[in-house]
Amino acid sequence: MRGNPGNLRTAAAAKSAAARARAEDGLRQMRRRGDPITFRGLAQTAGVSLDFLYRTPEIRSQVEQLRARQQATPATRTPAPGPDQPGSVIRTLTAQLTELSSGAGSATRTPRHRRPDRFSYGRDRKRSTSANTQDEDHFPG
Repeated sequence: MRGNPGNLRTAAAAKSAAARARAEDGLRQMRRRGDPITFRGLAQTAGVSLDFLYRTPEIRSQVEQLRARQQATPATRTPAPGPDQPGSVIRTLTAQLTELSSGAGSATRTPRHRRPDRFSYGRDRKRSTSANTQDEDHFPG
């Protein structure tokens, strides 16, 4: 047999232990930030594969328990605005007006000079058609 199987086993065990430590650290980070606990989110946070998370029973059970706990906990609701506070519709419209008046949204809007005028096509066509008929009148065939 080529190589050293003992060294390969040791290296594989060390690699697995490092991935397990990254996954557990990723879970702690996600809980601290209040992120939703999902396998995909943990894989991205910890830099491990989804397959590793599903194949590791301890981590899989932790993720499933934390996810179930998050789903069972009702989301915190924001209190209804009082009579002195504007409602969400007013806040949204005010923000849109502020954005429009500051010109922040101008990058996404089509400038007026580049918008197709619904009447210009007909005028241009009449002009080009009348120009063609004038040419035919001047040069009899």
